Amino acid sequence: MARDLLLEVGAEEIPASFIVPALEDLKRVLTERMADARLKHGEVRTFGTPRRLAIWVRDVADAGEDITKEVLGPSAKAAFDAQGKPTKAAEKFAEGLKLTVDALGRTTTAKGEYVSARVEEKGRPADAILQDALHAAVHGINFKKSMRWGDVDTSFARPVQWLVALLGDTELAVVLGDVKSGRTTYGHRFLAPGPIPLKAPADYESTLEKAHVLADLGKRRASLVEKLHAAAKGAGGQLMEDEGLVDQVTNLVELPNPVVGSFDPRHLDLPPEVLVQEMKSHQRYFSLLDAQGKLLPRFIAVSNTPVRDAQLSLRGYERVLRARLADGRFFFDEDRRTPLADRVEKLGRVVWQGQLGTYLEKVERFRALAGFLAQATGRAGEAATVERAATLSKADLVTGMVGEFPELQGVMGREYAKAGGEPDAVALAIFEHYLPRGAEDALPSQDAGALIGLADRLDSLCGIFAIGKAPSGAADPFALRRACLSIIRIVLGRGYRFSLSAAVDEALRLLAPKLANVKRKPGEAAPREQVLEFFRGRLKALWGEQHRTDVVEAVLAVGFDDLVAAKKRLEALSLLVGHSDFQPLAAAFKRVVNIVEKQGKDVAGGQTNPQRFTDEPEKNLHTAFTQARDKVGERVRADDFAGALKEITGLKPAVDTFFDKVMVMAEDKDLRENRIRFLTEIGALFNQVADFSKIQAETAAAA
Repeated sequence: MARDLLLEVGAEEIPASFIVPALEDLKRVLTERMADARLKHGEVRTFGTPRRLAIWVRDVADAGEDITKEVLGPSAKAAFDAQGKPTKAAEKFAEGLKLTVDALGRTTTAKGEYVSARVEEKGRPADAILQDALHAAVHGINFKKSMRWGDVDTSFARPVQWLVALLGDTELAVVLGDVKSGRTTYGHRFLAPGPIPLKAPADYESTLEKAHVLADLGKRRASLVEKLHAAAKGAGGQLMEDEGLVDQVTNLVELPNPVVGSFDPRHLDLPPEVLVQEMKSHQRYFSLLDAQGKLLPRFIAVSNTPVRDAQLSLRGYERVLRARLADGRFFFDEDRRTPLADRVEKLGRVVWQGQLGTYLEKVERFRALAGFLAQATGRAGEAATVERAATLSKADLVTGMVGEFPELQGVMGREYAKAGGEPDAVALAIFEHYLPRGAEDALPSQDAGALIGLADRLDSLCGIFAIGKAPSGAADPFALRRACLSIIRIVLGRGYRFSLSAAVDEALRLLAPKLANVKRKPGEAAPREQVLEFFRGRLKALWGEQHRTDVVEAVLAVGFDDLVAAKKRLEALSLLVGHSDFQPLAAAFKRVVNIVEKQGKDVAGGQTNPQRFTDEPEKNLHTAFTQARDKVGERVRADDFAGALKEITGLKPAVDTFFDKVMVMAEDKDLRENRIRFLTEIGALFNQVADFSKIQAETAAAA
């Protein structure tokens, strides 16, 4: 009879950011162990609050499934002598499996014939399986930081206070540190502080809800959002949406209780980002907006419990915020006393990266690189704005406000530039060179900020790769993956046409003085190749989300130096592979490629000589090819890759006839080599769009 399983780890308040990853670890380890033991079960749910991590598994079988498996023993030659009698090897093999020699069979493998036996393996009882699985699960949670308590050697995010482990109504024995499991849980710390016995796992969620704890993370989040919107409406405003803050506050409370407070309206003359950051970063307050989207002098704080004296609690929230806003005003007023331009030299005392120098040196590099990109993209008219904005772009890093709130870099640069009388275009570029900050963030709206942002990120990518600190696995301390994706998004979003490899070369040239003493490992690729390969990997992952991976690979294989052109080639080819006639086209191209790859290396260079053609089909193909080559070139230069592919597709009948009627590998050496050169030229024509040999033609018709 199937029973439900419940495991709960109760602890002191666990940091909000730890909860979701911990629940994922708990679920992964437990379900993997159950699967390994062939223990069937139903739905799996996790629960998490600041004081608990729990998992509920429904309908756990009484035992693991029985299986019959084949076990191989010694080779047949070793198991039986020349007369067919069993040897000691066969007898020991049978004895080990508690079988008679007569029960052994024979199995033929790639390595020869072996003695074998079919053995039935009984599934272990659920209680025994779960005893081990639960122990592994609670000890298999990885926290960014953990601690020890008392005299125990075990570590956890925070000291463990209680454990619950139930299979149906049966207690299972689990130990974590100095705490042994039972059936007793605890509700809200203040509203239901006493012990609560649990009869069965099915009672868990409802029992905690009665004890003023919303244990289900999704339900608690939904309750919080509903209450926030109701509180905002009651205060005459609307909630400023902030999914990250909602997630954080959800994991800070077990029973959300919003309270609306206010602050002195005179602070509204501060930049709105400052006010929002002051409320969010330190206090976890939500901001309110009016109907026009402007900040109101109101906020919503979320407590973990209803309070008897709401006004007393509210005054506490307001008093703390009042001090924070006073600090913010002080920083803002003090920072504006010194113009941004006067702060630039101070960047020489701020190290960006030990081997690559200070922020001042970095600014000097990417300012020059931004100027290079302005010329390369045809935005030379922006050169003056780019020069000035790049010079000032990092100066806000040495202001008091950004020192207190690093999240405001760029924002404060914009505000202080305006206060110092800089042109609006310069102030905007200082802010926008940080965009996009994430996958969902907006792109720069003007060229100056976009070009500086490209240059800044390219300098980082090339510099970090050049000193041998490229991302590895999940480790990416310099956020190079995000930087690379941001470059791609900006280039495609702004439609910039320039050589990516030339930009990388220029970035490395500017970095050269810092790289003079860098030693490279034997056989290690040069920084240029590493950076471009890194871009290739990001493009493959990004475009693979919307296009077939083999089509993406085909496009990237012939180059992505012009990112905009590569994207257009991808879109055109993606449309073509969906047509029913693409499969034979791809097959014909692969035939061309195979011959060129196998025979082309032995053919001297030079162009095809049409005078050497002897058969009518190859003459006809050459005529069609010559006409198509000119048209394809025109289409490619006009970025009409769909039209180029149409011209290439038109060659298929002539290519098919050529292969049907012409012997490429003719005995005459000159004739053979001339035909191979011709096929090489045809392959090069295809390769102006993509390497068709990378495409899985057999699946193209179904695309």
